[in-house]
Amino acid sequence: MSKDLENYIENAKAQMRKGVLEFSVLLSIAGEELYSSDILTRLKGFDLLVVEGTLYPILSRLKESGMVSYNWVESKEGPPRKYYKLTDKGRGVLGKLTDSYQDLGKSINSLIRQS
Repeated sequence: MSKDLENYIENAKAQMRKGVLEFSVLLSIAGEELYSSDILTRLKGFDLLVVEGTLYPILSRLKESGMVSYNWVESKEGPPRKYYKLTDKGRGVLGKLTDSYQDLGKSINSLIRQS
């Protein structure tokens, strides 16, 4: 495979991941409050490689839009930590995004089966 083709594929994969990162962050905190490093660990466990420099702007956007909130929790290992959780608005948005993602997945899978 040519280097240009390899670069194209890697870029396309990166764009696909970027397209679902906010959705993935919402999913990761849907069940419980999580500290940012726990969110990173959870996402990496599902092969969604995210770094802190990407996660914090996403969390900030989600907070500003009212979809997540955070609580400061004292830590025995250092300064207090922010634990993020979904708001009611975030749960509603997550439900709509989940439906949309599932519909998109069905469409893409149908196209794959046709090719």
